[in-house]
Amino acid sequence: MVFLAESGFLLQPLRRRVWAARGHTPVQHAWDRHDRITAIAALSRAPWASRLSLYYDLWHHNTHAPDVVCFLQHVHHHLRRPLLLVCDRLSAHRSAARQLRESGCNWLRVEWLPGYAPELDPVENIWSQSKYGDLANCIPEDISQLHDTLDQLLQTYRDDPQRLHSFFQAAHLTV
Repeated sequence: MVFLAESGFLLQPLRRRVWAARGHTPVQHAWDRHDRITAIAALSRAPWASRLSLYYDLWHHNTHAPDVVCFLQHVHHHLRRPLLLVCDRLSAHRSAARQLRESGCNWLRVEWLPGYAPELDPVENIWSQSKYGDLANCIPEDISQLHDTLDQLLQTYRDDPQRLHSFFQAAHLTV
């Protein structure tokens, strides 16, 4: 079983509250920048085991169906077994599923999440933790620094099974 979702990360900092000494208001120096990184991630869980794995990719463009197809093929190649994909009804997801089905991929079965239900997708908890927690108030110098920071953060998540389980448990799914 594989849960899939994407998210965008901007060069603009996401401002959160911070502690500071009384009389010393913290100041963030950032300018109006609109470059972004699109992250796609898949959280896999084998039904017979409690082991979770995280796969991700980072792009400097918005997600399109060929990107999703390529990513799913990569995940399938790594897992080496049929996939039950659980994802939202984003047009890129629907198109990618159709393209894979039409190309004869018998290793993919898709289950769609209900509309407007991101709380059911554990990958959305990864995006929430990264944006509102670990990367809050982060001001990267340029897009490559944002890419490197995000890559390191997702690698940290990947290497922490307890955190991956917490993302899954926060979705309150029974499998």
